[in-house]
Amino acid sequence: MPTIAFHVNDEPREVDADGAMPLLWALRDLLGLTGTKFGCGTGDCGACTVHVDGRAQPSCVTELSRVAGKQVRTIEGLSANGDHPLQRAWQEHDVPQCGYCQAGQIMTAAALLDSEAEVDDARIDQAMSGNLCRCGTYQRIRAAILAAAAEVRP
Repeated sequence: MPTIAFHVNDEPREVDADGAMPLLWALRDLLGLTGTKFGCGTGDCGACTVHVDGRAQPSCVTELSRVAGKQVRTIEGLSANGDHPLQRAWQEHDVPQCGYCQAGQIMTAAALLDSEAEVDDARIDQAMSGNLCRCGTYQRIRAAILAAAAEVRP
């Protein structure tokens, strides 16, 4: 089995695994980073979203071989203390109900805030369209993203 080297949350990591293994399973099963959740397994729900070189990607359909030499950030690496502006806004706006999709929602929103100078409802809706919430907290998600954006870019 080949060794695949990449960075996870700014730490160099190596895993001995088949390059076709989904990144999701390497993160959860081999590296013990269980914040990233399995949802649909087809890249359609967004529950498993992580950043690969700063871009939001569904980890369930990202082959491990495609992250060799790259930087992967999971929800655990978003902030050391859980105090990223999005994480605080999520709490202030009481976003989670069941909470299952929230790591993916936050990671997608973080990529949006990192890539856009300004966000509005339309841009948020476009960026977040690949993330499903079975509890339907979309209005609270949007409000939390707007609040975090205002904090990051007053």
